[in-house]
Amino acid sequence: MNRQRIRHRVSAQQGLVEMAERLLADAFRLALVAAHDDGDRLRVVYLFLAGRPDRRIELECLLPHDDPTLRSLAYLSFPAGRFEREMADLFGIRPVGHPKLRRLVRHAHWPDWHPMRTDAGPTPEFGATGAFPFLTVEGPGVYEIPVGPVHAGLIEPGHFRFSVAGETVLRLKARLWYVHRGIERLFHSRTATQATDLAERISGDTSAAHALAHSLAIEDAVRIELPDEVHRLRALVIELERLYNHAADLGALANDVGYSLANAHAQRIREKLLRLNAAVTGHRLLRGAIRPGGVVLRSLPDVSEVRALAADIDEVAALTLANSVVYDRFSGTAVLHHDDACALGCLGYVARASGLRTDARVDHPTTDLPITEVGSSDGDVLARYTVRRDEVAASANLIQTIVQSHTGQTEYDAMVESVDTLSSGVGIVEGWRGTIVHRVEIDAGNRITRAKIVDPSWFNWPALPVAMADTIVPDFPLANKSFNQSYAGNDL
Repeated sequence: MNRQRIRHRVSAQQGLVEMAERLLADAFRLALVAAHDDGDRLRVVYLFLAGRPDRRIELECLLPHDDPTLRSLAYLSFPAGRFEREMADLFGIRPVGHPKLRRLVRHAHWPDWHPMRTDAGPTPEFGATGAFPFLTVEGPGVYEIPVGPVHAGLIEPGHFRFSVAGETVLRLKARLWYVHRGIERLFHSRTATQATDLAERISGDTSAAHALAHSLAIEDAVRIELPDEVHRLRALVIELERLYNHAADLGALANDVGYSLANAHAQRIREKLLRLNAAVTGHRLLRGAIRPGGVVLRSLPDVSEVRALAADIDEVAALTLANSVVYDRFSGTAVLHHDDACALGCLGYVARASGLRTDARVDHPTTDLPITEVGSSDGDVLARYTVRRDEVAASANLIQTIVQSHTGQTEYDAMVESVDTLSSGVGIVEGWRGTIVHRVEIDAGNRITRAKIVDPSWFNWPALPVAMADTIVPDFPLANKSFNQSYAGNDL
């Protein structure tokens, strides 16, 4: 597909700010910020994206190793401020002018240590103690409710601090990064063809989409052009991943308001979709199907089965929303307004439910497919529910189109050649939660020297506390499930 990709090297002080202001004013979004330690210097790459048509612009700043500072872009972009805090924690790069440069990734018990630096050395003792500073809300009748980080069931860890008057939530603060695994560092020194298994485990329920984003980045770096049929088969796998996750979410949302019957049927449908995944790829979570340079499917899905399962989901959704109690709990709850979603840089169904038009399948396509865009402008739990419901029908139609138009084999494997010099590549995929971006750099030995991953949860997690303002405490599980962000995708 045709795309425009431009690189600029700018100064860390004035040039960065001027170019960033210009790009953001021209409807680009800051999709990724990747810091690099090149040994004798530090380097920061800012990736700005715009769609329709696909445009990608990288700004690169060089920083001295002994005093790495750059101008903060936090006043321009909320996501930029969070990327800068991450760089400060992991690389020791100081953004001058940042309004709240407190720790993001490193908790209070972390030592003053920057693990992504080449001279970081062995892991030091994690013996410090201390509390994370939460803003205290004061006033008559105001009290705090701490929740987590350990939760019931299989939920990953996250701490939520509610400031409440009666049952009304005045302020919610979330603290994540309890499952930080150093994923990006684990990519270092792997060959270009031997890191897909790691990409599949960034966020388990998004195995295929992360594998595809990683593969596209590798292929971009080594300049591989694959046949259109390969991209269409890969798109098929991503839609299968969208189907089983949306089915599970539609049931879980109903379950959170006590309508367990709908959840039982949704889980039944999800199980059938997982078995379909296994028949198509050999793995219930679609692992092993997508790799750099190729795709491997055991078979194509039965279109009639896909359509029947989509109709089954639609019937469950109709019965759910026909229940007046369920509808009342969904409607008007945890509203994320359009302007807030835009300012926070939200992606995926969270953004589309608040009236934003964003879909990497259209903005940054790898193949020409008839994408049905769905959305809402209400921004509440009901909108996030109906967007998922409508995306199920759209995915089933897209799968039918791909299967019925496919000719030839279902397996393709191209040789991934070594590059002569340091090369970089970007992969962009519309996963089921939203747009995923991977950026890799590969050396002349065909080894990955840096991998930067941005899951849509990175952008969407800050929107949950905003949507919770003026709701009630009992609605938090419902609101949280309507966002359903990945802890692991955020906590790399």
